[in-house]
Amino acid sequence: LYELLIAWRSTGKVTMVELEELRLKLGIEPNEYKRMGQFKEKVLHLAIDQINKYTDIKAEYEQHKRGRSIIGFSFKFKQKQQPKKLDSKRDPNTPDFFIKMTDAQRHLFANKMSEMPEMGKYSQGTESYQQFAIRIADMLLEPEKFRELYPILEKSGFQP
Repeated sequence: LYELLIAWRSTGKVTMVELEELRLKLGIEPNEYKRMGQFKEKVLHLAIDQINKYTDIKAEYEQHKRGRSIIGFSFKFKQKQQPKKLDSKRDPNTPDFFIKMTDAQRHLFANKMSEMPEMGKYSQGTESYQQFAIRIADMLLEPEKFRELYPILEKSGFQP
């Protein structure tokens, strides 16, 4: 969803996307989340919450109906205000200093990596994908773990 929104960054909104097209773009199978309540809770709300929490934009959506049926969604988003301060807790020798990966990017790629089979050996088994993603984001701050995870990071779409 983040990638769909960013494609429209210059306008700040995405015109209505039909429900079936949105499901296709998000990789949701036709037989998954057939009830709209499930789709909104498990897909849209989760994605919007993660985008608002981990990225540089704040997003919201609006549903469009024909009669009683929801036929599509439109999205609005705006750039978050970034305070210009240095994080004193951060070591300038961490990998993101050299790779130029922002916190938002680190969390975005950690979310992608948390669902990759290659990351199974790092999982603790009892944690959710979200908890695992947060732990991966922290691991990416450690130079030795960063080097170890770099091939998987590239496979998830990261380009330095």
